[in-house]
Amino acid sequence: MISLAGRDILHSWGKFVLTGIGLGLLIGVTLTMTGVYRGMVDDARALLDNSGADLWVVQQDTQGPYAESSSLRDDVVRSVRGLPGVARAANVTYLTMQVRADQAGGGGREVRAMIVGFEPGQPGEPGYLVAGRHITRSHYEAVADVRTGFALGQRIRIRRHDYTVVGLTRRMVSSGGDPMVFIALKDAQEAQFLKDNDAILNDRARTAANPALNRPGVPGLLEAILASQAANHNVNAVLVQVQPGVPAEAVAEPIRRWKHLEAYTRAQMEEILIAKLIATSARQIGMFLVILAIVSAAIVAFIIYTMTLGKIREIAVLKLIGTRNRTIAGMILQQSLGLGLIGFLVGKVSATFWAPIFPKYVLLETDDALFGLVAVMVICALASTLAIRAALKVDPAAAIGG
Repeated sequence: MISLAGRDILHSWGKFVLTGIGLGLLIGVTLTMTGVYRGMVDDARALLDNSGADLWVVQQDTQGPYAESSSLRDDVVRSVRGLPGVARAANVTYLTMQVRADQAGGGGREVRAMIVGFEPGQPGEPGYLVAGRHITRSHYEAVADVRTGFALGQRIRIRRHDYTVVGLTRRMVSSGGDPMVFIALKDAQEAQFLKDNDAILNDRARTAANPALNRPGVPGLLEAILASQAANHNVNAVLVQVQPGVPAEAVAEPIRRWKHLEAYTRAQMEEILIAKLIATSARQIGMFLVILAIVSAAIVAFIIYTMTLGKIREIAVLKLIGTRNRTIAGMILQQSLGLGLIGFLVGKVSATFWAPIFPKYVLLETDDALFGLVAVMVICALASTLAIRAALKVDPAAAIGG
């Protein structure tokens, strides 16, 4: 049986190999799509790991700060720090935007990045650097992920100000896979919440023209109102680290009850990111995988059926000399499985080669590859049934009738 399958493959090895390569590229796309989903999940978990938090305190009735917008006053952190079981707490801001490199070092190119405003030495700070140093000044210094393409000493523009890249980190990404740029909290608050100069001037004119806010005989009222409008004390979240041995939920419950805020544990935040934020993308990738599986099965069935029809006379001769149907079916099944094996090897090598080129992280896991191999073998076995049925219906008299 093995000899029959091998001899038949050698007889038309060109068509067989080319079909295997084509099927392999299709399988490579399938493995890559799976890796894209795995990468999205890993990005979400990396985001939570890099924050260094056990609890995320956000605006009430929101699922911020990653899945929804959230805005808190920055003095909330003081009341959180005083709660039993809290080891450390710090304000943080997140803003996704286009960051432009300077003309000299980066040619003026723009990079989509998440801007993180943090307090040095507190949760939210980049955990490690691969080059350079941490931020030491309170303004206009930045630490960037290497995937931004920024270099040490390069100047980048965020909103109205220029920042110097003083450190580089790695694998610091948002839930969408955008690389992070870390700057001081005050700079990030200004970039996210303050208006542009023209808007500020217009607001000042409106305030001055409002009789209720600029009343005669009340000195200092207008100046106080303008100062309050210019000041910014908002953040997106408070990152909390609990003391060793203290359950995170035990700290979160009084925050929800008495502080009128929302508090999420690590498990709850992971549920938000994976089960809700990327759920639609996961379903879409799943649909693509189903379509690719159907197309792969159709290709294998077509090529094996065509090869079987091309040797009807040979199969009739085999039946005439007494070859059992099981032997003929086994020959076709082996050809189909061989085609699937070649395709899987080509697909695995292709996916491994082109995965690092993708702009977003593609995570190829061994378990997915093993599952893919089993799935390919099953699909090929099922696809061979059409050709096997055609072969078993061949009349031995066809070998004589010409």
